[in-house]
Amino acid sequence: MRLVIARCSVDYSGRLTAHLPMAPRLLMVKADGSVLIHADGGSYKPLNWMSPPCKLTEEEGVWSVTNKAGEELRITFEEVVSDTSYELGLDPGLIKDGVEAHLQELLAEHVTTFGEGWTLVRREYPTAIGPVDLLCRDADGKHVAVEIKRRGEIDGVEQLTRYVELLNRDPLLAPVRGVFAAQLIKPQAQFLAADRGLECVTVDYDALRGMESDVLRLF
Repeated sequence: MRLVIARCSVDYSGRLTAHLPMAPRLLMVKADGSVLIHADGGSYKPLNWMSPPCKLTEEEGVWSVTNKAGEELRITFEEVVSDTSYELGLDPGLIKDGVEAHLQELLAEHVTTFGEGWTLVRREYPTAIGPVDLLCRDADGKHVAVEIKRRGEIDGVEQLTRYVELLNRDPLLAPVRGVFAAQLIKPQAQFLAADRGLECVTVDYDALRGMESDVLRLF
């Protein structure tokens, strides 16, 4: 991983255009090729990023990050404060608590509990920002990203939002919609999910283990 702290501006061009004015920022270049731009605030979500596969070209005072779709992040440097690299090695992955992991396993085995005609594409579908719990296809053959939590809170909705945004950049998957599944979903998380165009599903863990009917309740 390469970490650069610099005063820079960022311009994105692609499906739309976006501009980050000159300011101090943290740039992360990960081993998988992804490039992320962070501010010292705004929680953990990057201000902008480019997912792999992409190409980073470095010239004097300017980085150009492009992908196969023709999108570009153009980073213009005024001052570089720090530029360091670290070898992190292989990551063992996220270890979930027993209930959450078992929920994922059960729902992967019985994806039709979300709806008739659903099929599983893959558990732990890999992305540049982490694995999606379940990637499925619905009865219409459209892709659905499912994020599973024991307790559904705002951070889980934010996580799913990032996955859906990223997956929709892949023309082989788009359009992708998101489903947030948990044993209990807080009202604030339900509101945010609805605002983001995501579905919320509550899961009765005991009923799911017995594969009883009416396991899921949709909002």
